[in-house]
Parts: sequence; C-alpha cells; structure tokens
Amino acid sequence: MRTLLALVAGIALGIGGLWLVLKPGDPLAPDVNSIAAASLNAVQAQNRLSVFAGRFTVAVTSRAERLGFSAEKTMIVPATVKYEIDYAKLGPDDIAWDPVTKKMIVDLPPIEISEPEIDMSRVREYGAGTVMLTVGGANEALDRANRAKVRGAVMKEAQAPIMLDMARQSAREAAARSFRLPLQAAGVSATVTVRFPDEAGSAM
Repeated sequence: MRTLLALVAGIALGIGGLWLVLKPGDPLAPDVNSIAAASLNAVQAQNRLSVFAGRFTVAVTSRAERLGFSAEKTMIVPATVKYEIDYAKLGPDDIAWDPVTKKMIVDLPPIEISEPEIDMSRVREYGAGTVMLTVGGANEALDRANRAKVRGAVMKEAQAPIMLDMARQSAREAAARSFRLPLQAAGVSATVTVRFPDEAGSAM
C-alpha cells in the first residue's frame, strides 16, 4: 500500500520528465491528452492509495444466562481503519478534458475501507457475574461473542457520513494534485474537478 508521500514523489518524477520534453520555448503546444495519460499511468502505478485514516474506540457487550445465573462482559477496543482509492480501477474513460473551459474532470472509483486494525495492547475487558464466568466455559463464550461484534461496531463508526466526507475530501485533493501539477509543469492553466460515482455528472 502506498502513501500520499509516495504519490507526491511519483508526481515529481513525472513533472521532471515533462520538463525535459516540454522545455521553455518549445514551439510545440503541450498535448493535454498525452499529459493526462502520463498522469494516469503514474497514479495507476501507486495501485491502492491510502488517503485518510480513522481511529475509533468501540465498546461491545455480550450477556449469557444459565441455571439462574447471569454473566456479562464488555470489551473496549481501539481500532484503526484506512480509507483507500484503488487506482487500478481508474481508466482513460474516467478522465475528460474540455479545451474551451480548460477544465479536466476525473471520476474516481468509490472510497474503500480497509479491515480494522486492532491495537490488542490497549484492549480492555470488564465483567460481571463472577460465579457464572468461572464455570461452564461462559467466560470464553462471552469473549468469542464480543470479538465477533467488534468488526461490525468499528465499520459502523468508519462509515459515518462525517468520516466518509473527510476521506473523500482528502482523496479529491490528492487526485486533483496528481493531474494538475503535470499540467502546470507543461504550462497549461487548468481546473481539475474530481468526482465520485454517486455525485452529479459522474460518468461511473
């Protein structure tokens, strides 16, 4: 998985290559389609780009009753998820250039959320019902039940609208920079608009 830093480094190399081809004073006008294709190749080489990270602490509780006794365990779990763009899903048809308005539109694939990464060193557990927890495997059963709930609880937090909005904004900025900087290096003044599949006018 590549980071934003790696992507910026790739963009810098692409800009250097463009400068060699389109040196100041070059009588040939820059070919925007060729520049866009080179930019696309650069981002595709990054494969999956992590554009944002969310850190959450979730609490899950399970309860069991047996022979008149009851037990309850709560697990407090810190977790991290990454919000990613799979640039392998971005193709030439997802990039449009309007030479009149000098506007480039990039239709990104959807944001993907990684599996939660659990910080086991910081997991905390609390239990009630000492008698039942010590017999019949109830303690282990409640642990299994809680662990089964953790992923769903974390993903629910990760999919909150405010988190997705922040991840999308970060992805827009990264993608716009990836396509805008090579254009600027070639002397093309352009506006780059980045969209997602569920946004108005998206081609995906």
